[in-house]
Amino acid sequence: MYDSTVKGSSTMASLLLLFGLLMATIHLTGAQTGVCYGMQGDNLPPAGEVVALYNQYNIRRMRLYDPNQAALQALGGSNIEVMVGVSNDALQNIASSQANANLWVQNNIRNYGNVRFRYIAVGNEVNPTGSTAQYVLPAMRNIFNAISAAGLGNQIKVSTAIDTGVLGTSYPPSQGAFRSDVTSFLNPIISFLVNNRAPLLVNLYPYFSYISNTRDIRLDYALFTAPGTVVQDGQRSYSNLFDAILDAVYSALERVGGGSLQIVISESGWPSAGGTATTVDNARIYNTNLIQHVKGGTPKKPGGPIETYVFAMFDENRKSPEYEKHFGLFSSNKQPKYSLNFN
Repeated sequence: MYDSTVKGSSTMASLLLLFGLLMATIHLTGAQTGVCYGMQGDNLPPAGEVVALYNQYNIRRMRLYDPNQAALQALGGSNIEVMVGVSNDALQNIASSQANANLWVQNNIRNYGNVRFRYIAVGNEVNPTGSTAQYVLPAMRNIFNAISAAGLGNQIKVSTAIDTGVLGTSYPPSQGAFRSDVTSFLNPIISFLVNNRAPLLVNLYPYFSYISNTRDIRLDYALFTAPGTVVQDGQRSYSNLFDAILDAVYSALERVGGGSLQIVISESGWPSAGGTATTVDNARIYNTNLIQHVKGGTPKKPGGPIETYVFAMFDENRKSPEYEKHFGLFSSNKQPKYSLNFN
């Protein structure tokens, strides 16, 4: 017997389900912004409470600087996507043998099958001309081999995080180029990332550029609040420093065969105390605008969005200089310093 009511209800249920799936997709796609979970502080909440805080504020991605076991246990089943680091002091060990890399992956990745790993950052801001630099690429290769052998090569990308101090030229953005003394370090890494279709992780701070040159760089340009174009670079107009620095890195990559690379912003933020232009209001303005801005692209790469990790979840009182203690979105008592919407 044909029952139009049943069919109508069924159709409506299907439409509601489809709408729900679409909303879920939009929600997840829109959530491009993660937060870095640094632990260089006293009296920070236990890892389980931190993961609950990420969930409470709908922060769907986390950066960990090392495979902290308590944090990885707390992340199990949370559905939070994770960038986990191989710390700089572990690079020599990982680079020295494939067996060491396999063990690292076993202990810190494979043993946590219910954690959604997204990236492994092999080293963070390693000095390109320092003694540790020689270990970065061999360690990346060994971790990549271990991840591939585990059948996780399509799920987890292996990269390293650099800072923008590697730029020799950053102005105008179209003329971006790496320093000549870092190319022997960077170029083979860039080739590795291109071959494996992994992004380059970049820690990008307009704050540091601003305080190093307050005479020439306007505060509103650094905070995303300039009312119009500040820098005209050929056909491209720049109203914020974040885009200008990022496009300078993209230009530098093009000069060394890395034009196909995607950049993930592995750190960006603004301190709320302890230095020049460090107020709670400036931190709120920068991070609020950052979260909204990275939903789109840059003048050079307008496609967007830009996957970004805000630095940092908490104030970390063991860091120096003073302003480094005050990048947190939250105080150690889990209270937000200011209102921030991650949707």
